[in-house]
Amino acid sequence: MARRHPWIYDSAVARLDGRARPGDTVTVLGDSGAPLGKAAWSPESKIRARMWSFDPDAVIDHAFFKRAVAAAVARRATHPALVGQDGVRLIHGESDGLPGVVADRYGPVVVMQLTSAGADKWREAIVAALVQATGCAAVYERSDSEVRGREGLAPVTGCAYGALPEALTIVEHGVRMQVDVVGGHKTGFYLDQRDNRHLTGQLAAGRRVLNCFCYTGGFSLQALAGGADAVLSIDSSAPALAIAAANLALNPQLDARRAEWREADVFAALRALREAGERFDMVILDPPKFAPSAAHAERAARAYKDINLYGFRLLNPGGVLMSYSCSGGIGIELFHKIVAGAAADAGVDGRILHRLSAAPDHPVGLSVPEGEYLKGLCCQVG
Repeated sequence: MARRHPWIYDSAVARLDGRARPGDTVTVLGDSGAPLGKAAWSPESKIRARMWSFDPDAVIDHAFFKRAVAAAVARRATHPALVGQDGVRLIHGESDGLPGVVADRYGPVVVMQLTSAGADKWREAIVAALVQATGCAAVYERSDSEVRGREGLAPVTGCAYGALPEALTIVEHGVRMQVDVVGGHKTGFYLDQRDNRHLTGQLAAGRRVLNCFCYTGGFSLQALAGGADAVLSIDSSAPALAIAAANLALNPQLDARRAEWREADVFAALRALREAGERFDMVILDPPKFAPSAAHAERAARAYKDINLYGFRLLNPGGVLMSYSCSGGIGIELFHKIVAGAAADAGVDGRILHRLSAAPDHPVGLSVPEGEYLKGLCCQVG
């Protein structure tokens, strides 16, 4: 607690005086009995309490959430990299002082995800604060993450305020993308990769690009917008590829003849491309979370090593590999080691052009290093 980390694990709780239901606000006391702040109680989670405030006199009420949400929204409103963006993360959990609360804005719609008992208890206050701070037309809840199960919470989805438009699109660095807030991954889109997609476009001119785990085509469309000669995009999800193709159709300024969408298991597809002697000038590897926790790190490291090995082997001299991990169980140093090992096994010399991370609307609290989940390397070979 001296370092102001907002999580209190079950092993650190000596006792609970009185009764507390899931999500109730409790006063946290130190070993000396001195009050340390206010937290949300979660009796079914390993994280037994999450700090709302390190002020022992703080009052956790509707006004508290109104202030906290307004402050988070205001921080994004003045950030130069976020001004004018249609899609922005407004609240990033612990880093914004609101553990278990995520909110993303897609034009007129805010998508909210509540993953902790405390956040779930204050749903009404959070929705009201979001509406007031943003003036949005709708708040849609996507509290369907498996993390809620660890809190003893059932999934909750649906409109919490207003009504969704028939179709929802955003423009990201000149490229139009549709957002499926009801059935898409996370809250409907991967806003954390916004700046990395833009960098892809800046590096793609004249290159033959391979985009693996392409989902709805964000990296692919930015590569086309940047002047790529050809883009092969691979994903195992037919519905995601259908949305990707539809996204391309939303952008008549892009040459659809340069795009190919392929439904396949990415690991098998990489092996097949290697065996066929295919080569590319840029390879993008943005896989799903292989290691949700440190316990899965060893097995995940092998999977990351395999895809990066194939990525390097498929590159022409001078080619660029953009490789990512969103696994919390894989730290930055380990990820660097994995990618370097893959390059060595592929027999290529590489250099890091860019260290990649989440966009600035996904800040990392100084006291919560676990928040730095997305890491990436942009490497050039030869």
